Amino acid sequence: MAKMQNVRGTYDLYGAAKRRAKKVVDIASKTVETYGFEEIETPIFEFTEVFARNLGDTSDIVTKEMYTFLDKGGESLTLRPEGTAGVVRSFISQGMKQNLPVKLYYAGPMFRYERPQKGRQRQFTQFGVEMFGVPSAQADVEMIAMAYTFLQKLGLDDTVTVEINSLGDKESRDAYRSVLVAYLKQHINGLSDESKERLDKNPLRILDSKEECDREIVENAPLYTDSLNETSKQFFAQVLRGLDVLKIPYRINHRLVRGLDYYSHTVFELTTDKLGAQGTVLAGGRYDGLVEEMGGGDIAGIGWACGVERLSMLLDSDVPLKRPVAVIELGDEAHDTALKTAYELRTKGFKVECAYSGNIKKRMEKAAKANAYKAVILGSDEISQGVATVKNLDDGTQKQVPLAHLAEELS
Repeated sequence: MAKMQNVRGTYDLYGAAKRRAKKVVDIASKTVETYGFEEIETPIFEFTEVFARNLGDTSDIVTKEMYTFLDKGGESLTLRPEGTAGVVRSFISQGMKQNLPVKLYYAGPMFRYERPQKGRQRQFTQFGVEMFGVPSAQADVEMIAMAYTFLQKLGLDDTVTVEINSLGDKESRDAYRSVLVAYLKQHINGLSDESKERLDKNPLRILDSKEECDREIVENAPLYTDSLNETSKQFFAQVLRGLDVLKIPYRINHRLVRGLDYYSHTVFELTTDKLGAQGTVLAGGRYDGLVEEMGGGDIAGIGWACGVERLSMLLDSDVPLKRPVAVIELGDEAHDTALKTAYELRTKGFKVECAYSGNIKKRMEKAAKANAYKAVILGSDEISQGVATVKNLDDGTQKQVPLAHLAEELS
């Protein structure tokens, strides 16, 4: 017999928790649409190569966390662990580069096999945005401003810090890689086994290590900004100037990096301590090399993403349900009129609850329990006169209203 319980790391999202999550997605969608972004929906699984090429063979996601399986045709498929790879694949396969710039946003479930913890589950909802075809610093400024505005509208700006850094262009990245590798090799005996493996393949990933022995070594590693060439310094200065113009507060974090080779120039995180330990609630960066890495040509890209459930945990208050109107019939002769009245009110946008059984007292109790603001009472007397008795359930007053004017009265 099947276990009638959730698989570890998954959850049922309903009631107040679902309303908060929906609020996050609704506000995010409305915010990014003001910047000209259009929604895209990609499949929840792709060919495994899409993620392996995008995320890199040495990333934790690829080596430890992906849900990968063979289909009946022997193809290796993977449930999406993040949103960017599928959007870039769609950008390429659908020929979108003919209409640059392209601005897309998405919201949907992602899957990672990792240890479940507060705000982090094996199935989670991610909201993200991707912009293609804008190589200038203005795109970086607008993307950060858009993220900050979104969190402002959620009421979280007082608890959120914008952290930003520059990875520079490929020349700067290669220069820093050489300096970093030289430094790390001097301390190779103190590195974790995993970081020793990454030293030749992807040394920047070591900067993200959570192992205490690695963190102590990284603390004194050379700063990325010291390896930036003049072009990269100027680009970063333009981004910071744009944030200053918009009066968006930020903090330069010289240790903030992205460990994948296609990232360039601006990287940023929005962090908060409201969940306890300092935690990232939204992160992004410029990835000018990603589309080319996936076979789509030299197209600039930048994006950010956030975990919806993790963000919804930061909301201070519940999201109230829309209050309904209660339609209450008295006697069998009122049934058809009540059915028709409820139907017509719903077609006009009213939320309507019907008390399906019980005497008038029971039905009124059900209306109060549903938090209805008004009750539309229909009995034989009302029907003969073509009216309804409308009772205000907040103050107890009531009056008779012609059925033709019922919607006007209730609104």
